[in-house]
Amino acid sequence: FLKFLKKEGEKIRIKITSLGLTESRITSDETIQQLFVECRLNSFLAEETPLSLPKPLGGQRIHYNYSTVINVDKEDNHAEREYLKSILLKPDLPADSLKFTVVSDPPEDEQDLECEDIGFAYVSLKEIFQKQRDIIEQDIDVFDSQDASTVIGKLTVTVEALHALRSVHEECKND
Repeated sequence: FLKFLKKEGEKIRIKITSLGLTESRITSDETIQQLFVECRLNSFLAEETPLSLPKPLGGQRIHYNYSTVINVDKEDNHAEREYLKSILLKPDLPADSLKFTVVSDPPEDEQDLECEDIGFAYVSLKEIFQKQRDIIEQDIDVFDSQDASTVIGKLTVTVEALHALRSVHEECKND
């Protein structure tokens, strides 16, 4: 069992299940057609859904069902582990969250257009540790990239980080 715990303590699992949009500038913008989601841990790790999907219309959701694992073992992923330590040890660290970015992917025939960040959503790793609870298939708010007070949709995500955070926390106590 301890071995299992050790193994689970060396990874963070992330799943991006689906995205729904509320009526906003995004839903009415004709140039925004295909969307993908990027997930970022601080500055050194970014993963994105391999597919961009057609923008969901009112009340619909698009399903990515994309999963990834961030390894945070000491041997090979020291920087990631140190970053997790800093989240637990420095209460004022602003970047204690996984950041999900909803990105507009230009259509095939308009490749001169750039990918554009249209919204951001956050999962606080510190909060997962404080509440001692992973986030499983939870809807999180997606905020407009041009106006952080406006919610433009919901992203359903799973973030399993508690084992890793506990493992890092144990290590902090032993250092």
